[in-house]
Amino acid sequence: MKRIAGVLACILVASQLVPSRAFSAPKADERAALTVFAAASLAEPFGELGRMLEGAQPGLQVRFNFAGSQQLAAQIEQGAAADLFASADERWMEYLAERGKLEGEARVFAHNGLVVIVPKSNPARIHALPEIAKRGVKVVLGSPATPVGMYSREVLRRLALGPDFTPEYAQRVMANVVSEEDNVKAVVTKVQLGEADCGMVYRSDVTPSVARNVRVFELPPAAQIVANYPIAALKGSAHADAAQAFLALLASKEGAAVLERYRMTAPTSANP
Repeated sequence: MKRIAGVLACILVASQLVPSRAFSAPKADERAALTVFAAASLAEPFGELGRMLEGAQPGLQVRFNFAGSQQLAAQIEQGAAADLFASADERWMEYLAERGKLEGEARVFAHNGLVVIVPKSNPARIHALPEIAKRGVKVVLGSPATPVGMYSREVLRRLALGPDFTPEYAQRVMANVVSEEDNVKAVVTKVQLGEADCGMVYRSDVTPSVARNVRVFELPPAAQIVANYPIAALKGSAHADAAQAFLALLASKEGAAVLERYRMTAPTSANP
């Protein structure tokens, strides 16, 4: 945890300089809104769930702050006003729990997996995962502080143990890394724009619009990880009832159906 605290000190400086995606503070004359801090990879499914909840509760506004889980945890620790926090891993949720920021227990509401993407033009001529380790391939990953970055490095370690890979595979791929991003959407963008030859992202990030611009490589089952996504209400929430309504929708069959449309899986305990 000392290492995480050090990472957060750097994150806090950056988060003060660069505003998070898709979030703006409510003005004084605006209606109260449910504010959800959520991992960047949840932008599409949570956006849909927010619209569903607004439709079911006229007058309710649901606002999102989508960013890297580590950035959101830093903002919450420093007192940012939010009602819910959804992380792409359990590490940053536990970090906030240890600091007394959660109202009740967090629960895992979704699972995700990783894929490798390359630009549609495939300038590095990557036709199989072992070729990512070729000299000169430009690789972009999430930073080690991000959930996707942590998962990516674990995937590389597992691949290096596989029959089609060399023991030095992970080290060679890491030597090809030209950029480490603060959230998974930045990885997607760099690959789409051709600023990198390949990147590792969540399955859910390959939306129809992204799929038009990239090629996807699935991971061998032995190398795949299960990314657990927890969510929790936050202490000091000014909209506890609305937060509980969002949690109920997320846990419902309707919520599970939304997650599945974005290639995520919900726990089997989704409510009827």
